[in-house]
Amino acid sequence: MLRKVVLLLLLANLVFFAWTQGLLDSLLPFKSTGDREPERLQRQVRPETIRILPPLAASAASAASAAASAPLSCLEAGPFGADAVATAEALLAGSIGPGRWTDVKSEKPGSWIIHMGRFANREALLSKQAELARIKVTNEELRSPSELAPGLSLGRFDERAAADRALDVLASRGIRTAKVVQLSAPVASHMLRVDKAEPVLVAQLLVLKADAIGRGFAPCANSSGAASAPK
Repeated sequence: MLRKVVLLLLLANLVFFAWTQGLLDSLLPFKSTGDREPERLQRQVRPETIRILPPLAASAASAASAAASAPLSCLEAGPFGADAVATAEALLAGSIGPGRWTDVKSEKPGSWIIHMGRFANREALLSKQAELARIKVTNEELRSPSELAPGLSLGRFDERAAADRALDVLASRGIRTAKVVQLSAPVASHMLRVDKAEPVLVAQLLVLKADAIGRGFAPCANSSGAASAPK
């Protein structure tokens, strides 16, 4: 009995093997789908795009693929003044080549005041403050800079045009001796930014000497800001 069972199992395995190899396709109404021709060729997807590379080319392609998938970093250096940025850009061009960074420019507005003074002494200043209080004109005492003190400021402004308009309003209220004075000029600053630096470029940027390029490169504070065309 056991011998018959073994023979039946052996026969079943032989039949199954013959079916998977397609040997019984002409005898059975259903065919196997084993890993053989031509069914295997029919299952290929875009075989024309497959290229067999020699070992060196394959290694280069693998390295290029790994570099392409590496995370990119944003680094920036600065801020630089109008003169210093030219020196920093020349250093960058010599270190990493041109066209690898953008110049992100920002401008700190100037400062203007409506000034009255200088007064001969503090008594004259206090007298003028009392006069302004009677006509309800706000003011603050100026103790610096020395060329304006002792004096009074009747308003501070980021733009000269705004200060001029305010002076016209004060003139209409009878104030004749005030004038617009500039406390500080607008200051432009530049950040040199590399938005998408691959690891090799990151290493090059981080080793640049701080004394040659401001405080050196560091991660970008943010990604906003209008950038000029690449240099």
